[in-house]
Amino acid sequence: MDGIIVLFISLCLLFIALALWSTYAYLSSKMVLREELREKALIHDEFARKISRKEKWLSKAFGYADDFSGIGQRVNFFSENEEINQLLMKSGYPYQLTVERFQGLKMLLLVLGLIVGSLCMLFQLPFGEFAVILYPLLGYFGAILWLKSKAKARQEELAYQLPDFLDTMSVTLQAGVGLDQALRDIVPYFEGPIKEEFGRFLQETDLGVPRPMAYQTLVKRNDNKEFQFLLKSLIQGERLGVPISQTFKLQSIEMRKLKKEKVKELAAKASPKVTLITTFIVMPSALIMIGGLMAINMFTGNSNLFDLFK
Repeated sequence: MDGIIVLFISLCLLFIALALWSTYAYLSSKMVLREELREKALIHDEFARKISRKEKWLSKAFGYADDFSGIGQRVNFFSENEEINQLLMKSGYPYQLTVERFQGLKMLLLVLGLIVGSLCMLFQLPFGEFAVILYPLLGYFGAILWLKSKAKARQEELAYQLPDFLDTMSVTLQAGVGLDQALRDIVPYFEGPIKEEFGRFLQETDLGVPRPMAYQTLVKRNDNKEFQFLLKSLIQGERLGVPISQTFKLQSIEMRKLKKEKVKELAAKASPKVTLITTFIVMPSALIMIGGLMAINMFTGNSNLFDLFK
């Protein structure tokens, strides 16, 4: 009986030792894998995007919206999950927002708007009865409009940075540098969407994603026409064997032409707006001032308008 007990204790100690050794081996392999992924996934640590203090505070504040994510996903009026996911991708996931967190954010703003509106009505402020309805709607739809504006602004910034990026890439590729190495050397010196999008592209290719699939993912994440045109040209050029440096050079020239045409178009659209402002605001104001001075002149009996200013 004593021998069985000793054998049982020995086996228990052996199994505990094996379990500890397996746990240690697992944790060591996990650390090695993390370091390997970190080296492959990051472009350059020294050129990593710096997060401002404002972004840190807003990210923490938006974390409170997680409590409302469940009800936010049920109340998805004008904010379907697929649509919000597309907007978040196009805006670059600002302030570490996810679909669930944004759905909670709009409900959090709705609740805050309801509280503020109720206080306005309680203290009998002007238009307090309307505020209790208006402020919750502003909180709900304001979050959606804010996200759409962020996505639009990011896509416009992408189009603005693209010609300079293409010029730099063209010169580097003509010097004999490969595409991946050129991206690794140039991307860290750009800020904004160019760095984020092509940085993620490099991460995906380093982790084994096929290059055409990585290009397609870039196209899905951005709806800017110039950027999509560039990626489709790169895909077609890779299939047909067209030199990539020539593709970047031609795309840069074409995009600068499109940029000039867009500036001319905006200038042409601004002229009617200025005319409208002059016609309906400046001219009536001038006529009212002249008519008022003439009326004052008639009632005061002054023969000269300039006598009014003496």
